[in-house]
Amino acid sequence: MAQDINQWTKKELQIYILLLCANADADETDEELAIIKSKVDSVTFNKIYEEFSNDTEEEGIDKVDRNIHRYDFTNQELSELRHEMNEIFNVDSKFKQMERNLNRIMDNILY
Repeated sequence: MAQDINQWTKKELQIYILLLCANADADETDEELAIIKSKVDSVTFNKIYEEFSNDTEEEGIDKVDRNIHRYDFTNQELSELRHEMNEIFNVDSKFKQMERNLNRIMDNILY
């Protein structure tokens, strides 16, 4: 069973969001995963990746929506998160329709 979403740390939430971005076009690349892994320790990445792998996109978006408001993200933190999200979206230098859709959804959730 997936972990209780109420026990995510702020960093785990950020990693989950980046995994959603990497998988938005249904094609997680090694380069995208490497970028995400560079932002967190391997234990945390593996824990969140396992949960992410067991969730549908809709479940993932719902989890992010329910959890984002638990933390008081500063404008600077949101800006950094948006920069990281865009970095993942643009790894392949293509901003595909599915990525644009997730980007819009995440804008609505984050702001």
